[in-house]
Amino acid sequence: MQTITNKTLTDTLYYQDIPVLTYTIHYPYFTTTCGPTTAWRINNYYKYQAKQNEIYTRSVLYKEAVEQAKYQKENDYPFNSYEFLSIYQITYNNDCVVSLYTDQYTYLGGAHGNTERTSETWDFQTGKRLSLADYFPNDPQFMESILADINRQITERLQKDPSTYFEDYPSLVQGNFNIEGFYVKPDGIVIYYQQYDIAPYSTGMPEFFFPFQDCTINSNR
Repeated sequence: MQTITNKTLTDTLYYQDIPVLTYTIHYPYFTTTCGPTTAWRINNYYKYQAKQNEIYTRSVLYKEAVEQAKYQKENDYPFNSYEFLSIYQITYNNDCVVSLYTDQYTYLGGAHGNTERTSETWDFQTGKRLSLADYFPNDPQFMESILADINRQITERLQKDPSTYFEDYPSLVQGNFNIEGFYVKPDGIVIYYQQYDIAPYSTGMPEFFFPFQDCTINSNR
């Protein structure tokens, strides 16, 4: 098992006396006996991602926020400060394997912000980023099985609430499927879609759970 320390980059940026942008970026720092060199590489990966997000917020988002603040002030409209928030969640940490996802929330002053999710599953012994295929070693047709089960789960959900998914969800499920869009939990795998991929904003981030005991997943990873 790995030990995780939280690291944070945060600041509030101003235009004149107006706080136009606030950002908070959390990222993990791992220590492990499984592979110290591997941990160093993985830590650098997350540190780099965090710094890139900080550069983006301090340059691109800040410039956009200033322009919007100027416009709002010139037209005597209220200005809602921009926000960027990146938070990770460790979902699995056992032996030498860690799985986590990161939600990046961006608010640009409108009715609501948007969230984008990324995820990784690491083997700290080998340094390998595990793929979805690594969890289905005995099923070469695992993609077809996954898509069929996602559609089945959506059908069940629509029976309870007909407004939770778009009408053309079968084609969207296949067309917007991202093979990297998964994370591991102690009892199975969660596959997710981004906001608006297959459902309206009100549905949130659609997730589909695949228990280890119900499929051919290699739960020993």
